[in-house]
Amino acid sequence: MSHIYCPECGFQSPEAANFCSRCGALVARDVRDETTQSIDPGEMTVEDVFELASGPTLVVRAGGGRVGERFVPALGKTLIGRSPDCDIFLDDVTVSRRHAEVTRDERTISIRDLGSLNGTFVNRRRIETAKLEDDDEVQIGKYRLTYLER
Repeated sequence: MSHIYCPECGFQSPEAANFCSRCGALVARDVRDETTQSIDPGEMTVEDVFELASGPTLVVRAGGGRVGERFVPALGKTLIGRSPDCDIFLDDVTVSRRHAEVTRDERTISIRDLGSLNGTFVNRRRIETAKLEDDDEVQIGKYRLTYLER
C-alpha cells in the first residue's frame, strides 16, 4: 500500500485519502502523468456533498474514515456521542458516550457540550454552548464537521 504525507503536519495517510487523518488538511497529489480520471458514481467527494446539502447539515470533514458523511439535525434535540443510542453516532474513544447536543428550532441551531472529557470546539475554541452559523467548524473528539445552512 502506498502512502502520501500531509503538507501541513507531515502525517502519513493512505494514498487514496483526500484529507489528512490527523489535521484534516487537503492532501494534494501529483497528477502530471494522468490524462483521464474515472470516478465511481457511488463515491462522492466532500465538495459533492456540500453541493447537495440543503437545509441545516453537519458534514464530516475529517476523522474515522467517514469523510463526506452528512447529518441533518432534527427539530428539537439531536444527541451526539459514542453510544449507539445517540442520534449521531461517532465511534471513537476520543468521543464521550453522550458528548454534545444540537438544539434546532425554526430560526436557530446551537450546540452544547454535555460535560465531555475532551470538550466540544467550534472554530477551534472550546465551548459550553454556541450558536452555529454557516461554515462553522465543529470538532468532537477526532471528528471535524462543517455546519452548512444551504
